Amino acid sequence: MQNTGKLRGKTIFITGASRGIGEAIAIKCAKDGANIVIAAKSAEPHPKLEGTIYTAADKIEEAGGKALPCIVDVRYEEQIQSAIEKAVSKFGGIDIVINNASAINLSGTDDLDVKRYDLMQNINTRGSFLVSKLCLPYLKKSPHAHILNLSPPLEMKPKWFAPHVGYTISKYGMSMLVLGMTEEFKSFNIAVNALWPRYGVQTAALDMLASKESGNYARKPEIMADAAYAILVKDPRHPKSSGNFFIDDEVLECEGVTDFDQYCVDPANRDQLIEDFFVSKL
Repeated sequence: MQNTGKLRGKTIFITGASRGIGEAIAIKCAKDGANIVIAAKSAEPHPKLEGTIYTAADKIEEAGGKALPCIVDVRYEEQIQSAIEKAVSKFGGIDIVINNASAINLSGTDDLDVKRYDLMQNINTRGSFLVSKLCLPYLKKSPHAHILNLSPPLEMKPKWFAPHVGYTISKYGMSMLVLGMTEEFKSFNIAVNALWPRYGVQTAALDMLASKESGNYARKPEIMADAAYAILVKDPRHPKSSGNFFIDDEVLECEGVTDFDQYCVDPANRDQLIEDFFVSKL
């Protein structure tokens, strides 16, 4: 999907944007000339995971945007608030919030210890609530205000809960924020939406949960970046611009995209892609 320039000068606060989908969205928006606040924990190189807030900042600047790397653990209000204050001081405000930071553990109830359960709830649901809440005063002032949560459609079926109820609750919590905030923020002309992939996306999380070979049966993060961009350039005042639970390829089909092989890690495996959680089969 081609860039339109509509996000030029807009300030986008993205959590967990040091790598993967978050970084891909940041780079896509940066190509418009957007200001990107990289709110993530990764300040030092990880032995097994590529990317830090500083390497992401370099890529954003190279793409044509302005970057502000901030060390942020979304569990801590003071770290979020500090990053927001730095963003407002540097860029003058905040127009868009993308709640991308997420923790995942697919253990069943018997095997999921409370510490890891709490981590998922605190990062996924609570963190998304906290970031949205603290950015709200600035979103209210923006003529182009969006909140986008990377969370699934609310399909309340036991099959999505039974294998990993702790994780599902945390991700559905993010989607429930979309459900409530859409109506709550309507009078402020703030669009609130969710975005989720139909198939697995090649990220460090996929490598961890499956194997590096599984990436050959996944799509590239750019499909989520292009879909997010298509959502974020829409006028938030339009009645259909808010309250949606978007699926990446459906968004792009509506934008006229027909070539989805471009998003496959290996186009030869287009018919064998890994299905993601929480999306019913076509």
